[in-house]
Amino acid sequence: MTKTENYRLLLKQATSLLQGENDLIAQMSNLSALLFNSLSDVSFAGFYRYQNGELILGPFQGPVACVHITMGKGVCGTAAQTRLTQVVPDVHQFQGHIACDSATNSEIVLPIEHQGYLIAVLDLDSKKFARFDEIDANYLAKIGNCLFN
Repeated sequence: MTKTENYRLLLKQATSLLQGENDLIAQMSNLSALLFNSLSDVSFAGFYRYQNGELILGPFQGPVACVHITMGKGVCGTAAQTRLTQVVPDVHQFQGHIACDSATNSEIVLPIEHQGYLIAVLDLDSKKFARFDEIDANYLAKIGNCLFN
């Protein structure tokens, strides 16, 4: 199965999994588990919720993680502040990277917005360099949007 085919299947699974569920924490929990267990070479998949002007660890799968992230700091804080997806092939080259897991080498972070408000960021890490690309960014954005459909 190609990467795109795998993501098309994941999108269908995410849509079905979240259908009829309105609790955001439950939805985030299931999405992080789905992504972590379905994508290859992913060492962390989870959410940081935007609360009181900072990012706070939400539902995730993987090793222990940083709990509080300041807006504009690290890959997650940058994605949240700019509201732009961050695809980082080598986190060691990202100025201000926060090393919650020293084994992480690449990362993708997508802002999750609803009705113009930042709700969270979706964060995926990998021990593999350059693990994430535009295909990941495109489909992870669609999967993240399933939270509000």
